Amino acid sequence: MSKNKHPVHKLVITVAGHHGSGRSTQAKLLAEAFNLRYVSTGTIFRDRADELKVSLEELNVRSKVDPGFDRWLDERARDETLKGGVVLDATLSGSIAEKPDLRFFLKTPFNLRVHRIAEREGFSVKHAEEETRIREAAERERFRHFYNIDIDDLTIYDFVLNTGLFGIEACAHILKTVVEEYTSAR
Repeated sequence: MSKNKHPVHKLVITVAGHHGSGRSTQAKLLAEAFNLRYVSTGTIFRDRADELKVSLEELNVRSKVDPGFDRWLDERARDETLKGGVVLDATLSGSIAEKPDLRFFLKTPFNLRVHRIAEREGFSVKHAEEETRIREAAERERFRHFYNIDIDDLTIYDFVLNTGLFGIEACAHILKTVVEEYTSAR
């Protein structure tokens, strides 16, 4: 490796996207491909619900009115990016990571995302659609109110991929190629 190549083991990569876009799947595959740590704010969120002995729904309700919870969650995620060598999987990962090397956003048509969520969670499509609309509207409002972030503004991202166009392996190959090109050009 020449001196001007960016060391892969120190990369900070963020993977953002709406629910059902394949964000966690692709973030895990990237972490595995480059031997990086995988950190998910969703996992941190679930662990916190368990610690507090409340349901995810209850913690979601609390987080709507308590900006302190989101700040706590973001600080945990930001701290992980400061350590380097990580793929951060979070809705706001591109905004909360500290000096990321690459910011990916995965987009997928709403109907396909709903079908993926229904299959993954064992919900009816109708239930998954209702829950997704409610959840995303609440997040959109919360992120705008607490952070002044429009989650539909993709201008901060280095690479946007429509995961509805390709299978899991093809998406992983595309993202991996972007990382390889990035590191070889540095």
